[in-house]
Amino acid sequence: MPKVLLVEDNEINRDMLCRRLIRRGFEIMIAVDGAEGIKMAQSSQPDLILMDMSLPIVDGWEATRQIKALPMTQHIPIIALTAHAMSGDRDRCIEAGCDEYDTKPIEFARLLNKIEVLLEPIT
Repeated sequence: MPKVLLVEDNEINRDMLCRRLIRRGFEIMIAVDGAEGIKMAQSSQPDLILMDMSLPIVDGWEATRQIKALPMTQHIPIIALTAHAMSGDRDRCIEAGCDEYDTKPIEFARLLNKIEVLLEPIT
């Protein structure tokens, strides 16, 4: 069962994604801000991280940079989840270290496909 760390401060988004991913067979861990996401990435070693980019305390861009800078977590694929859908936003997420990018509102089938592609080497 792949472990996914969901770093999301919006309770509605968290609940919706969590329920749908659990139904698909994923084990879900939740962090509500970027600082907690960094700590949980280190302690839990998830197989994949879904990272909201607009987070309190430490935003998603900085949390991603810190996770990718640590040898123990740099291998974990990160999918940016963001309402930022302007030209250049995808590039900004990739430059921060995200492996993939998806826009909000979440289209679950599209996100699930991206998750499955990134998890393919371990499943």
